[in-house]
Amino acid sequence: MAEHPDGMADATRASFPDRDIVEHLPDGVAVLENGATIRWANGRLAGWCDGSDPCGRDFFAALGMSPAEPGATASELAAIREALAAGRVASGTLRGAGNRFFDIQASAAFQPRSSAAASATRTVITVRDVTHTILEQQKRAAIHAAGQKLADLSPAELADMTVAERIELLKSNIIHYSKDLLQFDVLEIRLLDRQTGRLEPLLAEGMQPEAEARILYARPEHNGVTGYVAATGRGYCCNDTTKDPLYLEGCKGAKSSITVPLMLHDHVIGTFNVESPEPGGFDGTDLQFLEIFSRDVAAALNTLELLVAEKASTAAESIEAIHGAVALPVDDILNDAVSVMERYIGHDADVVERLHRILRNARDIKLVIQRVGEKMAPSAAHAQRRPGERRSALAGRRVLVVDSDEQVRAAAHALLEKSGCTVETARDGAEAASMVRSGGGDAYDVIIADIRLPDMSGYQLLLRLKELIDPVPLVLMTGFGYDPGHSIVKARQAGIDLVLFKPFRIDQLLDTVEKAAARQRAATTPTS
Repeated sequence: MAEHPDGMADATRASFPDRDIVEHLPDGVAVLENGATIRWANGRLAGWCDGSDPCGRDFFAALGMSPAEPGATASELAAIREALAAGRVASGTLRGAGNRFFDIQASAAFQPRSSAAASATRTVITVRDVTHTILEQQKRAAIHAAGQKLADLSPAELADMTVAERIELLKSNIIHYSKDLLQFDVLEIRLLDRQTGRLEPLLAEGMQPEAEARILYARPEHNGVTGYVAATGRGYCCNDTTKDPLYLEGCKGAKSSITVPLMLHDHVIGTFNVESPEPGGFDGTDLQFLEIFSRDVAAALNTLELLVAEKASTAAESIEAIHGAVALPVDDILNDAVSVMERYIGHDADVVERLHRILRNARDIKLVIQRVGEKMAPSAAHAQRRPGERRSALAGRRVLVVDSDEQVRAAAHALLEKSGCTVETARDGAEAASMVRSGGGDAYDVIIADIRLPDMSGYQLLLRLKELIDPVPLVLMTGFGYDPGHSIVKARQAGIDLVLFKPFRIDQLLDTVEKAAARQRAATTPTS
């Protein structure tokens, strides 16, 4: 009689279920002898060992097993081997050949009843193919990791990006991960305008132009699948576009689609739609993957403050561009007018008065541009300003920036005026003194000056200004701590301790100006 793996004769086996049951189990079953040598295996397990007879082979080698996680070490596999060798219960998930994953469960070792095999110990081990589950888990993790990277920028990097740059960053990342990771080639994202209920296009890839331009609202009827999903907050799988009454053609020749809501804090903020040229091109897993990715897309939109960027950016950036173009030319007018005016003081009162009018008009030009910009920009544009762009302590403060570098003067306008400051600039110490002298009742709250000006040092400027105003609200700038004339040391001895080291961050600039303005206000406010 043929011997059963545990040493039992066929007659004894008659009381057990038919062997075909073991052969038809969905799991692999094997009997290991003396640790890891395969004594017997069912057909399922033999099939995973490239179909050849695995008997006599090392169990782990036959399946090509290695640690399941990419970052795992060989010690995990060694621990399971050690448990089997010691006759202990063992379990774990390991990766086999062909990127196949197996979940194994091994019994404690036992002695077979056959006297001929009394010296051997055997272990029953079951093996389940969990490849689909593991790969799905890995893809879920990869999708979530990709979603986290959609807006993976430091605060400093975000602060340096324009609204348009933020939008393009998000668009390119969404398209990249949708194609490379999710294998979706045709997609469309729309954002919900809560006031109108309209679904505004944010990006589209592979869609027909007329579909991109289509006006849709968050309504369950007459607005396609996109409108239905936005209205109900539920994902929708369209298996056959030719038979679905909700579907409106987006991609030419699309035969199926899935659409999910973009959810943020349980509120619908938009929709994410993908389409396929194949009928039934998506299944429940694709729907789940898109829902996972869409949650991170919604979070990225919120983080980057893009929900209203499309309609707010055009007006806001146009005003910024206009102001940036006229800021320095207006400063040149101010500088030249002040220089000419000083020459005529005491000689021709009429010329001096005309020059005063030029000064007032030039300053009014900048104020008018700022005020028009505030009115033209949608209210949503104000809500998306970067942190610190509108500090109440800086609103209306007059700042004079003294530097020979035109880029520094232009940057001063761009950065400080976003915080509500009124900025004027001078190219050297003499111009700065003239601007302060001609200020009349409009004194500067803060004066920022480079320590090395073409005609004098920062400390020499301090002494010149002390002849005109007291106290002097001076902040010194220097690059890389270079101070050949010891202006910073001398200025600190004179009570000026605010210094900006180039290159400085935006928050450092704003904090320093805010502190200097507060000191000047306290020093010049009469005490009761």
